Amino acid sequence: MSDFTIRTYEDFITYCSLDTNQVQSKIIGIPGECYELFYLDQLINKDVLHRDILHPLLELGGGLGPDELLSYLPVGSGKKLEDWAEIASLMLAGWIYIHPASFDKGVVLQADHFPGRSLTAAENESQIFGPQVSFAESLDQNMALIRSILNDPLLKTESFVIGNQTKTRTIMCYMEGLNNNTYTETVRKRLSNLKTDGILDSGMLSKLLEDNPDSIFPMYFLTERPDRTVGALLEGKVVVLAAGSSRVIIGPSTFIDFFKAEEDRYVHWQMSAFVFTLRMLAVFFSMLLTPLYVAALTFHYEMIPSALLDPLSSSRAKVPFPPLFEALLLEFIIELLREAGARLPTKVGQTMGIVGGIVIGQAAVQAGFTSNLLIMIVALGALASFTSPGFMMGTAIRILRFPMILIAGFWGGIGIVIGVSFLLLHLLRLTSLGTPYLKPFYPFDSSEFTELFIRRPYGKFMDSLVKTFSFQARKKKGDDSETPDNRQKIDLFEQFQEEN
Repeated sequence: MSDFTIRTYEDFITYCSLDTNQVQSKIIGIPGECYELFYLDQLINKDVLHRDILHPLLELGGGLGPDELLSYLPVGSGKKLEDWAEIASLMLAGWIYIHPASFDKGVVLQADHFPGRSLTAAENESQIFGPQVSFAESLDQNMALIRSILNDPLLKTESFVIGNQTKTRTIMCYMEGLNNNTYTETVRKRLSNLKTDGILDSGMLSKLLEDNPDSIFPMYFLTERPDRTVGALLEGKVVVLAAGSSRVIIGPSTFIDFFKAEEDRYVHWQMSAFVFTLRMLAVFFSMLLTPLYVAALTFHYEMIPSALLDPLSSSRAKVPFPPLFEALLLEFIIELLREAGARLPTKVGQTMGIVGGIVIGQAAVQAGFTSNLLIMIVALGALASFTSPGFMMGTAIRILRFPMILIAGFWGGIGIVIGVSFLLLHLLRLTSLGTPYLKPFYPFDSSEFTELFIRRPYGKFMDSLVKTFSFQARKKKGDDSETPDNRQKIDLFEQFQEEN
């Protein structure tokens, strides 16, 4: 007998390095054979255990070895393993180990059952038009949602296990032919080389995959919407899903992507262009409005229109603080209210945010701590920061507002110009999976830039997609001629276009 043989229950516990209070053991004695089952009771599906394992074992009788068990038992997935560490890892993931007494080896069968929630509407990316369903924490359920929308054999998946302790299942998805191979190879390499104790959410994973992890700007779009995920796949991007997370990672993501809402696809191009322009203007409005106020009152009185001088001076007559301190104080209060509202229960948080803002603002004006005009400016800037569909981008803009206020308070308009210049230089050096972060502004792409504001009909959009990717495939080959491999890809695109 080999070292793999199990003689007692204690032997199995010792081999797998598990606690005795975790592992359940069940012995099935039938004529000609004795089977011993080991599993963690909290992690398995009891219906699978009784219907697909115990009942068939009693009917099939003895003499079944590992190969026969894998062939005859109607379980979704099974493996014959000899590595005790791998057996223990699968048992901790909800698998059952079966060991026939007359054989040296056993098998592990999938019977996992983890608690989860049902599908709900997207809370953080709500929209009026389009699908309302969102991802959940189940990896298999999320993949099923993607497959239900994108029922195409070109959709390829690759599985990884991340984390020395958590053993988090991770799946990389991409569209074969549509996808730039550089993106796929980069993500595959980074996932394979990750060394970490655990992954608890896709947000943690995205930071480990970024080109520039020290930047305040997000390099990947995290979405809870299946339709946005499928749209990204059809654009040739890579998607990464992690078990236990209701958000998926989309890459590469550029600065512009964080201001595109999936709802823009479902309305007329005039409406989507208007709303997109509004969001882009809101970025600068949110980040620069308060700094401009501070700079104007501190250094540049000539910028203030004559009609506003009297009401502005009267509103600030009782304010004992300089504009810099006044602005920082109000911005801090706004962020405090926002954070408190986010941490409280939903209904209480909404009430607290509205009532708290009104009460504190009115009290601050009456007490002479601030002026009416600054309250309005800070409130408008806070509202503008929430127009970005990407939550992390809105957070980055709000954080950047504070150093811009400080720069404006010390150096005025010149300081604002210097601050914006340094910010632009930082954005120019950022990349997402090798793609410039400011694309299509830098490097400038006229067709993509035009597409931001004037969206072509979807039939023409698919035509351009075929031409773009077929050209990229030929360019990678170092040949602008039509090769059989490229012709096959073009045929696949044309077939997809005809079917849709």
